[in-house]
Amino acid sequence: MTRPLDGLLVVSLEQAVAAPYCTRQLADLGARVIKVERPDGGDFARAYDGRARGLSSHFVWTNRSKESLALDLKQDAERDVLLRLVDRADVFVQNLAPGAAERMGLDPETLRKRWPRLITCSISGYGKGGPYEARKAYDLLIQAEAGFLSVTGTPDQTAKAGISVADIAAGAMAFQGILAALLQRARTGTGDHIEISMLEAMAEWMGFPMYFATDGATPPQRAGAGHATIFPYGPFETSDGTVLFGLQNDREWASFATIVLDRPDLATDGRFMGNDGRAAHRAELQAAIDAVLSRLTAAEAIERLERAGIGMARVNDMAGLWNHPQLAARGRWTSVETPTGPLPALRPIGGGWEPRMDAVPALGQHSAAILAELGIGADVEPGEG
Repeated sequence: MTRPLDGLLVVSLEQAVAAPYCTRQLADLGARVIKVERPDGGDFARAYDGRARGLSSHFVWTNRSKESLALDLKQDAERDVLLRLVDRADVFVQNLAPGAAERMGLDPETLRKRWPRLITCSISGYGKGGPYEARKAYDLLIQAEAGFLSVTGTPDQTAKAGISVADIAAGAMAFQGILAALLQRARTGTGDHIEISMLEAMAEWMGFPMYFATDGATPPQRAGAGHATIFPYGPFETSDGTVLFGLQNDREWASFATIVLDRPDLATDGRFMGNDGRAAHRAELQAAIDAVLSRLTAAEAIERLERAGIGMARVNDMAGLWNHPQLAARGRWTSVETPTGPLPALRPIGGGWEPRMDAVPALGQHSAAILAELGIGADVEPGEG
């Protein structure tokens, strides 16, 4: 069975999360991805931690199905190896520090002048031009600049996302931009340049709170794990644990009040009509909900919520996610090889094709084979100049 991107070559000068996440998704769809790394340690995400059976959790997640080529791009001969690879490539991705690609002659203008069919993608913190172009940009810094921290946390304290949400946003947008450029190239015969700014990717994801605060209006208030503007929607305590549920409309409110709270009088109380009414009387409703749920176990509360047709969820930890019955029932798990042995991995979401699920590479694991493929012998040893 073929995959959508079988036969495409992606060369990526990548590190950390954003670009590796983008190119791993291209690999999932069948693309051959050659990951170019520094010989002295490689992608620094390799050293973030050792929690995945001795390997970095971030690295294992974002780098399966790739080939690792170790090159010292300060050396002319090894930079020439990279250019010879790009000569064969369909896509070139880089997320080096601002200005680094330009200093090595790897800027999109230079590359696409030499190879008009090439699709180039640059991922940076703030994008080319503007007063922030040269600023360092890490995930948490972008969460702050994009206003994400201002709407996340409790009323008393901001909180970061528990995952690298700015990196993921940038990687996802780079992935979709490259797919669109491939479709466009099929029509026009020419490549394109995709420029992704982490700030701009996060700004797009912040559309709801930005529009909520249109024309200087009060922005959404931090509500912890609850919803800033919809109530009830969030975690609630039972006698032996936490359940999370949410209501979307008056029909669900009537069902919730009657079946879960056993308070049909609340279902027709004018104060609680419409989400605006329920949000405005949050304190009264919170007290009514707590009075009932505090007498129920989590299992009893869940039974009532399901009977009422209310959307609900358990507040799982990572063990709960690893062992989630729905993921198991849908056959979402497989495994990938790594330098320390096989690790479980989620299958990518896709169509009727079998996704590519090849090994996570060791640093420089494929250098010799790639050099031989280019017809380069022992005269160039990656990392030695």
